[in-house]
Amino acid sequence: MKNEKSFQIAATGLIAALSYVVFTFLQIKITLPGGDATSIHLGNAVCVLGALILGGTCGGLGGAIGMTIGDLLDPVYIIYAPKTFILKFCIGLITGFVAHRMGHITQIQNPRQILHRTLLAGACGLLFNAIFDPLFGYFYKLLILGKPAAELVLAYNIASSSINAVASLIVATTLYMALLPALKKSGMFLTLS
Repeated sequence: MKNEKSFQIAATGLIAALSYVVFTFLQIKITLPGGDATSIHLGNAVCVLGALILGGTCGGLGGAIGMTIGDLLDPVYIIYAPKTFILKFCIGLITGFVAHRMGHITQIQNPRQILHRTLLAGACGLLFNAIFDPLFGYFYKLLILGKPAAELVLAYNIASSSINAVASLIVATTLYMALLPALKKSGMFLTLS
């Protein structure tokens, strides 16, 4: 592709917009004790998909920007925007690193190997989030916000993060495998090393 940098910038913006829409409008919000909330959503799937297509930095940045904007525009989640940006960016970085630097998914021709490495990469990024989102959230609430009710919502956050991880892995992997032939055929496929 001639202008790969412009494509990456535009695609990062598209990932940000998609993650915002999916996170904001396609979520099931669960109200928790103490006026807190958690949600079941597929915003992480868009972040993982972005990392698989664009690489960890651009994909993670797109997912992080989109879901952080979603937090900033929601009165319940606004205080968690910094945490969201850090964690979602890390999902992309980890997924992209495992997929492209370790798994070299753009250089493999065998669809079965691509599928296995895509699943592994997505699982690594989402497992990080499933562990660190509740932990980071617990310490964020306890230390920074001074909420002693942090322990009450920890179990809910672990459950919602786990559900989000499994659902996002299935959706992101399915979409990536479906989009791969079209991206290659259209010349929009980035061969990342």
